[in-house]
Amino acid sequence: MLETSLPVQGGCFCGKVRYEISNTVRKVVNCHCTMCRRTSGAPFVSWLVVPKTGFRYTAAQPRHLKSSTEGDRYFCKDCGTPISCIVSDNKKYIDVTLGSLDKPEDFEPDSDFYEDSRLKWL
Repeated sequence: MLETSLPVQGGCFCGKVRYEISNTVRKVVNCHCTMCRRTSGAPFVSWLVVPKTGFRYTAAQPRHLKSSTEGDRYFCKDCGTPISCIVSDNKKYIDVTLGSLDKPEDFEPDSDFYEDSRLKWL
């Protein structure tokens, strides 16, 4: 992870959903699971893992998608940008899409999840 100052801000493509991270980022990861691929349309999704106590929406609330029995995903209802995910076995944290940050270049993934699902050409 690169050096960055708090708060970290971000939002969706159309600008209606905005958020702020005011707590230290726990981890930055790439997820290769099939659900991340299908909900994003990308070969993998990069996430910031942050304590829920340090995350808040500052503009419109995103729409909710129950993507599995273990996962709740949130996205902009107008432009479709994936914003966050809360996984049931890790409810103290919220995963925030790296690509929705105002300055994604401030963070670099340091690990990969679900590598058994990783596309062979990556």
